[in-house]
Amino acid sequence: MAFPEPRPQLPQLPQHLLKTLDCQQGAVRAVRFNADGNYLLSCGSDKSLKLWSASRGTLLKTYSGHGYEVLDADGSYDNSQLCSCSSDKTVILWDVATGQVTRKLRGHAGKVNCVQFNEEATVILSGSIDGTVRCWDTRSRRFEPIQVLDEARDGISSIKVAQHELLTGSVDGRVRRYDLRMGQLHVDFISSPITCVCFSQDGQCTLSSSLDSTVRLLDKSTGEMLGEYKGHKMKGYKLDCCLSSKDTHVLSCSEDGHVYCWDLVEGSLSLKLPVGKAVVQSLSFHPTETCLLTAMEGRVQVWGAEIS
Repeated sequence: MAFPEPRPQLPQLPQHLLKTLDCQQGAVRAVRFNADGNYLLSCGSDKSLKLWSASRGTLLKTYSGHGYEVLDADGSYDNSQLCSCSSDKTVILWDVATGQVTRKLRGHAGKVNCVQFNEEATVILSGSIDGTVRCWDTRSRRFEPIQVLDEARDGISSIKVAQHELLTGSVDGRVRRYDLRMGQLHVDFISSPITCVCFSQDGQCTLSSSLDSTVRLLDKSTGEMLGEYKGHKMKGYKLDCCLSSKDTHVLSCSEDGHVYCWDLVEGSLSLKLPVGKAVVQSLSFHPTETCLLTAMEGRVQVWGAEIS
């Protein structure tokens, strides 16, 4: 006789608070896992960038060099370099080990909201309130960007890079996808200012959150809307959204002090994570594990699945 098939395990959600880091750098504007998820970066309103051990929650290094609050940061694939951007209109490339500024990149006409390395960390891409995305060669001594993308009609709030594609979200209500290999631009009109964009892990979809308190999942190639996720509050803040590491859930910050987590396929709310009483400013999902970072006021919270 055949035994019944084992029930497929429900994907676990990061609903248990594992630790809280008091970052002591003013308000934490953004929190980010590094490429392998062993470290985390916190961007402070006190002009500092801090590197922490994700497992131990210990501070490893502080990077000082920006003239105003740090708004976003990214780590290179080999953990040797960091890049960060700030309201001071600059992008900084850092040496992780020494904590020194390798290069300070100037050219944006206003605060720089978002920054990311390409996969080889040969290029830094930065998006600014000035409506441009600038591409900087990390290996050259040139001070000018190698390319400026100026299609947006308002500020750039979010950028993501995946292989040969660049995804940007703008306050003009458009999600733009640049195929850098083919030299093509695809535009999806959302109608409400975009706060955050990202690719799904499988590369087939794009996720975007906007100030109409809605997160949308679009088919990358056709632009067809595959899902709409609501219930959270996002009216006046630039807040993050993301997908879980296996594309099973959609997550978003909210102004009501919670992280909302929806089932990607069903669209139903799976978890409403109570972070605190203020705005959940930022979040970051671990690249491979069920682990989530959140930022509220001056603290970062590390969340995990049930401790087995």
